[in-house]
Amino acid sequence: MVFLGWLVVSKGWLKKEEEPVVETHSHAGHGTVHAEPIAVDNLVSLEGIGPKVAQLLAGIGITSFAGLAEADLGKLRKVLDGAGYKYMEPAGWVDQAKLAAKGDAEGLKKLQETLKGGRKIG
Repeated sequence: MVFLGWLVVSKGWLKKEEEPVVETHSHAGHGTVHAEPIAVDNLVSLEGIGPKVAQLLAGIGITSFAGLAEADLGKLRKVLDGAGYKYMEPAGWVDQAKLAAKGDAEGLKKLQETLKGGRKIG
């Protein structure tokens, strides 16, 4: 039985929960190549961003709160429009991402209480 358990685990036959993928990019310096991890945050935790939008953002290289906080609103709108999400307003996402990137959990929570679908209520 122990052998069977070891075999199953070692072969990776058990389905694990999907782990976030940490991508890397390389740059050369003095003849050596160094890999640096690209930050990956849970963008779905922001009000108004679901899995499909998070995937769309990842497709344009936005995988972190800091990346979204620095994103150009015009570019975001263009990408959303091109994907058929013309009704979405990314400004609220950027505001949330700025707080999340700074680690301001309390400020983020307060802001999210004023949002619905990423937009200000009322």
